[in-house]
Parts: sequence; C-alpha cells; structure tokens
Amino acid sequence: MLVCLLLPVLTFSQTSGKVIKISDGDTITILLKGNQQKKLRLAEVDCPEKGQAFGKNAKQYTSGQVFGKTINFIETDKDRYGRSIAKVYYDNGKYLSKELIKAGMGWWYFFYSNDASLGKLQEKAQQKKIGLWQDNQAIAPWEYRKIKREAGSKKNEAFKANGKAKEII
Repeated sequence: MLVCLLLPVLTFSQTSGKVIKISDGDTITILLKGNQQKKLRLAEVDCPEKGQAFGKNAKQYTSGQVFGKTINFIETDKDRYGRSIAKVYYDNGKYLSKELIKAGMGWWYFFYSNDASLGKLQEKAQQKKIGLWQDNQAIAPWEYRKIKREAGSKKNEAFKANGKAKEII
C-alpha cells in the first residue's frame, strides 16, 4: 500500500535532461525541456579539482560517460553555491557516481553519503591502483581545497601586513 502511494512521488522526482557541459569530474550542466539549463553537482562522489592530479582525467571520464546523452537524475539537496546535488543515471540505469569511484576517478564522499558499498568500490580501486590510486600521494579534494583556502588566507594576511607596514613608513 505504501509503495503505491510513494510511486507517483518517485516518478515525478526523477527528471531527465541532455548533458551539454562538463565543468569537472563531478559537475555537469544539462539542458531541460524548454531550453532551461541546470547545473548538477554529483551526489556521493568528490572528484579531483581542476588544478589537482587526475582532475583532467576525471573530467574526461565523466565526459566520455555522459556528454551529449540524455540522463535521468534525482535531486537530493542543494550545495552552498546553489547547485543542485543529484544522483545521475545513464545508459539504462548506470549510476555515474558509482562508475567514477569504480574507475578510480573520484573519492567516495562519505561525509554526505550513507552508501557503504561505494566505500567498498573505492577500496577495490585503491587495492588495484586504478586511476588516481596509482598515485600513492593522492590528496582527497576536500583536503586539497582546505590547503588552498589556508594558503589564500595566509597570502591575504601577508598582503594586509605589508600594506600596513607601507602606511607606517
């Protein structure tokens, strides 16, 4: 009985669109009906950043999987930048985040996921040294972003200190 009541909700919450842009490994833009564009941040995976090792590889992988294809997606949340976080499905039900993790092109984003099977896929990729796991010094994207933020903050502090020093002289 409950399944019958939820079926319409599940059906309507899933949307489709054509992938028209790949920003990076875990961010795509789709074209919806009526020529409306929507940026989607993939749920449960965090891919290397643009300036990070394997960032280009992750973007190319995502492009090879979904660019130009019509995908189905289920929005799960919004991120702090206002992007929709979504589970993206393509080619008869493949889950893009899962495929990225299996291919060693992204980390299981365990902070925002309860799906431990994705963690097991990451472990397998690590053991087999697939994709980014070939690099023994691979840095998780959230750590990379933190390092960049801290470096930027130190630059700002140094700039402010130098600016004040000039005013005093």
